[in-house]
Amino acid sequence: MYSKCLQGVLAYTVKSLYAHFHLGKVTKRYCFVSNAHFCTSSERVTEGTVVVERRGAVVSVVINRPEVRNAVNQETARKLLEELKAFEEDQTICAAVLHGIGGNFCAGYDLKELAHHSASLKLEQDVTKGPGPMGPSRLMLSKPLIAAVSGYAVAGGLELALLADMRVMEESAIMGVFCRRFGVPLIDGGTVRLPQLIGLSRALDLILTGRPVGAQEALAYGLANRVVPDGKALQVAMELAEQISSFPQQCLRADRASAYHAAFDAASFTDAMQYEMDHGLPVIRAESVAGATRFSSGVGRGGKFS
Repeated sequence: MYSKCLQGVLAYTVKSLYAHFHLGKVTKRYCFVSNAHFCTSSERVTEGTVVVERRGAVVSVVINRPEVRNAVNQETARKLLEELKAFEEDQTICAAVLHGIGGNFCAGYDLKELAHHSASLKLEQDVTKGPGPMGPSRLMLSKPLIAAVSGYAVAGGLELALLADMRVMEESAIMGVFCRRFGVPLIDGGTVRLPQLIGLSRALDLILTGRPVGAQEALAYGLANRVVPDGKALQVAMELAEQISSFPQQCLRADRASAYHAAFDAASFTDAMQYEMDHGLPVIRAESVAGATRFSSGVGRGGKFS
């Protein structure tokens, strides 16, 4: 299924093992990817308001409305939700990168559409029954998502960036709750995720004032995880996603899920600790023994990741 290819002077090989489970008329196909860094020929969808490109076990989902700084309308929201759901369900993809074409990540919801076509805008109030206005904001993904932030990531665009596990931010990029000026509330998880990421005091500063936040301040706050030169966010985010995809995936996803449970769902410290144990134990047999065997043979000594 996968081909060998060269990136620079390094050759990466993919080994896939497929298991088929038949449930009535439904067949699910799972790909268990070996602990190898890899690359395959790209698969690309270039039309529409969202552009999708796959590279190996990483998919990039890119907003394609540069004429409005990638503001999201109803069509774009539906497409973003569709593509991130497809990423979640495809077991051959390990990580995704969210980005915006034309120098901006996302300027939020398209206020012109809201102003002139509000009658056609249908919002589901029950968050368990439908998507958020920006599309995928109510998802709880089981795999890593990285935001590659250039230009403006403001209002609903900030909320999309907060959906990601990590944010790679260009030096000139700006984040902020710019919708504060126009009476548009944060209803795509901004008031939920932002305090968990940077603390309530700093979150309230940004939420109440709506002020712009530059890359260095965002990095100091923990809002940005990496600051890179202008024009490099997508490249660095893809490289980071590929690195994450090379690790044993069951272990990585169990640890990630435990961190999210502790932050958002745990009823107590004991509950969080129990969740961590319950979801970590199955990994020991599935991946840890093999990893320990590799280490004992000399792989990874001295903290080496290659």
